[in-house]
Amino acid sequence: MIQVLSSAWALLLGMGLLMVGNGLQGTILGVRGEIEGFSTLQMSFVMSAYFVGFLGGSRLAPEMIRRVGHVRVFAALASFISAVMIMYPLMTDPVIWILGRVVIGFCFSGVYVTAESWLNNAASNENRGQALSLYMIFQMTGIISAQGLVLLGDPAGFDTFVIASILVSVSFAPILLSISPTPAFDTTKPMTLRELFGYSPLGCVGMFLLGGVFSAQFGMASVYGARAGLTLVEISTFIAAFYIGALVLQYPLGWMSDRMDRRFLIMLVAGVGSCAAVVGLVFGVTFPILLGAAFVIGGMSNPLYSLLIAHANDFLEHEDMAAASGGLLFINGMGAIAGPLITGWLMGDAVFGPPGFFLFIAILLVVMAGYALYRMTQRAAIPVDETGTMSPLYPTASPVVMELAQEVAIEAAEAEQETQDVA
Repeated sequence: MIQVLSSAWALLLGMGLLMVGNGLQGTILGVRGEIEGFSTLQMSFVMSAYFVGFLGGSRLAPEMIRRVGHVRVFAALASFISAVMIMYPLMTDPVIWILGRVVIGFCFSGVYVTAESWLNNAASNENRGQALSLYMIFQMTGIISAQGLVLLGDPAGFDTFVIASILVSVSFAPILLSISPTPAFDTTKPMTLRELFGYSPLGCVGMFLLGGVFSAQFGMASVYGARAGLTLVEISTFIAAFYIGALVLQYPLGWMSDRMDRRFLIMLVAGVGSCAAVVGLVFGVTFPILLGAAFVIGGMSNPLYSLLIAHANDFLEHEDMAAASGGLLFINGMGAIAGPLITGWLMGDAVFGPPGFFLFIAILLVVMAGYALYRMTQRAAIPVDETGTMSPLYPTASPVVMELAQEVAIEAAEAEQETQDVA
């Protein structure tokens, strides 16, 4: 772990700062939208637009890198991100914000692809798993830290947006100044969605539903807080609770995943998450209970991303895992685009109001738990000693880090097989 940190600290620091900037702009937009009088429906389109851009970027950025190289793509996208963050408070129009969010989602996706290809290149077979774990920790820590920075400025002014822009601009310096070799870049052509569904129906359905859950958390939690009348301190603490839960519970659930039927664990985790959402729905007016609900929802839903990928891998040959990752990313992205739109409709004054945020999450997680139970009746469980290792992943993963995680899983499976053969 120390070796990985010493060799890739600049990259990890840069990506951590990038997540601080991204998390900060995501939170402050929800608050600023309330101040500007945007409707819940308008804000749902603003938040959904990020995932439209992100999905497009994950598919187009690899071709951009192949054409002009990592450094040029990295620098160009960085400049667009900083510009859009400054643009938000200058042009407080929902249509402008929607277009800006598409651009910023596209750019962040491209930046992740570029930086993560460097991470993959810097990691060796011996430390690839540790590099991936450290990367996830820096990402999650960054987005948690962002919630504290929300309090440094007045959301009705320019300060917070300028801070986010500065953080993003500064984040590129350690990466570009310390990493000289540009890695070879190639991605695997994804398998068709029909083939992927045939291998793992639960993996496909679960990833679509989880896309909606995650985008509701990432995009609409600040909108919920503003609509529910929370103070700025309460909103930032509420959002941080989701990601603290994810950081704390990712590894315990990963440990359990390698020791039991993953379908049962997916059902259990989704069920617990849905119960927490119901608690938030019913008792959300009490702030400590609201924080507890957010902690449990984040702690259950974010690790589900890694769980579903690991479950899908259990039914794939090693040579098919990288190809499947592209399909899973696409399915998750489609769910993420729909999530804020449906959440925004449910949160409308004519429907359920702010509690619609928790209602949406509860419904999706209940459906996931029910479908996992159904799948347990349709196919026999794979013996635990024949399943692969779960690699920690955050739901903003790019195709590059998805394939990195697949490589970690393949190497772990091969090492375990060699150990069994020797024994």
